[in-house]
Amino acid sequence: MGVVILLVMAAGVAAMLTRRLPTAFALVILAVVIAFLAGAPLTGENSVLDTVVQEGAPALAATMIAILLGSWLGKLLDETGIAGTLVRKIVEFGGDRPVVVALGVLAVSTLVGTVTGSAPAAMLAGIIGIPAMIAVGIPKVTAAGTILMGIAAGMPFELPIWQFFSTALELPVDTVRGFMMKLFPFALAAAILFVLIETRRRGVEHAWSLKSVSAKPASRRKQLGDAPWYALLTPLVPLILALGFEVAILPSMLAGVLYALVTTTRPGEMNKRLLRTLYGGFEVAAAPIVLFIAIGILLAAVKLPGAVEALEPLIKAVSPQNPVLFVVVFTLLVPLCLYRGPLNVYGLGAGIAGVLIAAGIYPAVAVLGIATSYNQVFGVSDPTSTQTVWSAQYAGVTPQQVMVRTLPYVWAVALGGFCVTAATYL
Repeated sequence: MGVVILLVMAAGVAAMLTRRLPTAFALVILAVVIAFLAGAPLTGENSVLDTVVQEGAPALAATMIAILLGSWLGKLLDETGIAGTLVRKIVEFGGDRPVVVALGVLAVSTLVGTVTGSAPAAMLAGIIGIPAMIAVGIPKVTAAGTILMGIAAGMPFELPIWQFFSTALELPVDTVRGFMMKLFPFALAAAILFVLIETRRRGVEHAWSLKSVSAKPASRRKQLGDAPWYALLTPLVPLILALGFEVAILPSMLAGVLYALVTTTRPGEMNKRLLRTLYGGFEVAAAPIVLFIAIGILLAAVKLPGAVEALEPLIKAVSPQNPVLFVVVFTLLVPLCLYRGPLNVYGLGAGIAGVLIAAGIYPAVAVLGIATSYNQVFGVSDPTSTQTVWSAQYAGVTPQQVMVRTLPYVWAVALGGFCVTAATYL
């Protein structure tokens, strides 16, 4: 039966890769089929309806709320001009020095990436940052990659990511935070090296292909002006509370929302701005929330006793236990997290992670190391991820071009994560 379940998983991956089914729908169908193959009854204990669907759907509720708060905060950073001001100040400081401008935009992308991931973060940093980099001679692919590498460098500090892995892998937030701190130096070093190497290797290309995009930022600046200097600290507020004072994730993010509001908005306008940005946050968060509902259902299915019993011998047979072999095998498998592949943590990879833990093949913290390392690759180089598609198209290149240029750097980040995991947890 384990072989049949694996074949069903392969069919699910094929459906997602060919886009015959949206990822969330494919994961739910996959979960229901796995549950039936595992011998689960329709209702009752360890059943399809009561356990997989009813209990699985809200299993990642804390993550969904964190995503919503992050999207809300991202909307505030946009509407209040905080993100735009950060990028403009960096560009003004860099002048006509391409490397300085690129490193400055990278820093802003990293900061914004700690607040909200995916396309919203790319837009916040890239709407002004990408044209500015191209204007001083940064090649288009490098400009798009700089935004993505910056977001990935901020990803280890993204509080919704902490909440997701904490809930999905049933680990304390402190444990997730601890590993993320170990992963951060690799992500930051790779991002800086990307800028330094790619800007020098490709040279300066004086080309402007985004003539129409400057109008919106310019008019927006006249309307809003620069945000106050103290408002620019907004992205740091949730981090300081969560890291420095160990405040829970959701209150930390809510504090960031309130800080952004208080430091940029007149009292008489607060209510309208709160509601407007909250509703805008719902629009941004809707797609990932649906995905997390589907992931929760899939996790519930693969953790059923029948599924674990069927898959355990197969997964254990191909899972390396030797630390060196562990690093080599999982490093070679990095491409399988691209194109919504089977190791993509926001797809079937979440189910595989659940099986590895439920079957006792690896400790949960080692699975955390695997999943977060792959996530660094997916967040930058996957041509199907929203932030990669947006950044590439906005810069006037293809997502595949961005993938080819960035993949060696994030592959090295994954390698670093696997080495830390093997040395620490195996």
